[in-house]
Amino acid sequence: MSDFDRNAAARFGGRAARAGAAEIDQGLRSYMLGVYNNMVMGLAITGLVALGTHMLAVAPAGEGVAVRGMHVELTQLGAALYLSPLRYVVMLAPLAFVFFFSFRIDRMAAATARNMFLGFSAVMGLSLSSILLVYTGASVANAFFVTAATFGGLSLYGYTTRRNLSAMGSFLVMGLIGLVIASLVNVFLQSSAFQFGLSILSVLIFSGLTAWDTQAIKEMYYEGDGHEMTAKKSVNGALMLYLDFINIFQSLLYLMGNRNN
Repeated sequence: MSDFDRNAAARFGGRAARAGAAEIDQGLRSYMLGVYNNMVMGLAITGLVALGTHMLAVAPAGEGVAVRGMHVELTQLGAALYLSPLRYVVMLAPLAFVFFFSFRIDRMAAATARNMFLGFSAVMGLSLSSILLVYTGASVANAFFVTAATFGGLSLYGYTTRRNLSAMGSFLVMGLIGLVIASLVNVFLQSSAFQFGLSILSVLIFSGLTAWDTQAIKEMYYEGDGHEMTAKKSVNGALMLYLDFINIFQSLLYLMGNRNN
């Protein structure tokens, strides 16, 4: 009788463990799907805002403000965005959003955090609209699809690998700090060769960060937070991956893109 009881308990325990694992797997898939959905929505908003801003900023030939070195003429809006001191506000606004979001997300409701992320995506689109003046449409599209393929493969690796990427992540963060400092230095040097090297380094660093961030976002789920905190982590994870994608895209565009004549 005791053997029967132990076997029955073992079978029940096995079924319970499998049910618990299945529940976690389903919950994890739903959580990660939310992260990617938020990220894709952010990228879509960025692209639409960038395209819309470009259309409003460019004037028909002979009807706008001619700018030396540019192949297009600008409307008054375009001149304000790209030629006046307002351009510095446009360039730095996304950075301000990221800092504000990082410091305040713990105090926000999940819905507020998501709206903040979408607002940030719109501001980033405004900032990135200038690339459509510099590079051909074909180059922008090509860089986007190469970035999407690279990002997809690396994020899948970060999600599926059993290897702990923490050590690699710490190294990449140090590299990122060095990259930011070097980029600030190049603002004054204005060296195209230096910028070329920084772009290669940026692709490598943010490619590694894509895998590391994906694994970190996945591990956040296992902390067993409530629905509200999990929803905020989903938004924060979307922001992390969004920034990886955008930085890879910009660097590849610089390396591969053909400029407008």
